[in-house]
Amino acid sequence: MDLTPRPGAIPPPPYPGGHHPYPQGHFPYPQGHLPYPAPESPAEITTRLRPVPARHPARAAAAAACVVLGLGLIGGAVTGAYLTSESSADPAARDPYVTGRTAWRDVPVDTLFPRTLKGEGAGPGGADRVWTRIGVAPDSGCTRALDPLLLKALRPVGCERLLRATYADATSSSVTTVGMVFTEGGTDGMRALSTRFTDQHLDVRTDLMPRTYAVKGTAAAGFGDGQRATWTIHVLTEVPVVVFAVSGFADGRTVTHPQPIAKALAADSTADVAQAGLGHEAKGIADRIERGLRRTVTDLSEKPR
Repeated sequence: MDLTPRPGAIPPPPYPGGHHPYPQGHFPYPQGHLPYPAPESPAEITTRLRPVPARHPARAAAAAACVVLGLGLIGGAVTGAYLTSESSADPAARDPYVTGRTAWRDVPVDTLFPRTLKGEGAGPGGADRVWTRIGVAPDSGCTRALDPLLLKALRPVGCERLLRATYADATSSSVTTVGMVFTEGGTDGMRALSTRFTDQHLDVRTDLMPRTYAVKGTAAAGFGDGQRATWTIHVLTEVPVVVFAVSGFADGRTVTHPQPIAKALAADSTADVAQAGLGHEAKGIADRIERGLRRTVTDLSEKPR
């Protein structure tokens, strides 16, 4: 085979190290063919730039003004957000005692005393109960609505306002007055009062029973002091409120020996009060009113201002 390069053939590229594997003058590729593509012709790599117009002084001033205005708006927004967060974090504004003390005027009556209360498992033997509100007393002070001795026991924390409502069970055989005393006391005062009620057993003394709220034209029309059968008093420490409830028979019968709920709930009690489940009525209603108050005050305390 003739390996002599033809006239006009492209010489082979230099081989690394200067050593060529083929004899001088011999080239193995056909004319015009290389083992790699030939380099492209260099393209234009520069572009004609358009002239930049000279900056007008008025435009420069306007741009500077916009920058200053924008920075001012951003700074104002950041400052406003900071002040808002500081206000929301104000301990006094979010204190349950501050919120709870005015709940009697800030919260709708249907929230404090719902028209219907459902007591799942709240009756004797875990039976369900349903209570219907039959009357709400006008808000008042404590002087006329509480017995003198109970008023005296609450005097260390004061009485800002008293709210009361009366409920009847589904069969209208029992009636219960539930109340909330909004006090003027602080955290220490409410804790001290709670300790005193517990240590001195003030919640089981018959001379400290709360008074009832009779509602004319209803099952509670004859619900007076002589009809009080069982009661409960609970001094709250999360909010400045004392919750109480007192139950009785709807037929107006006089109860000679009223019992605190601890005795009225006793399974082995043979007293009429316990047999009729009046202890469950007082406890069930008081518990639900108390839970609702706690939930409402918590929501108001956590709500952004």
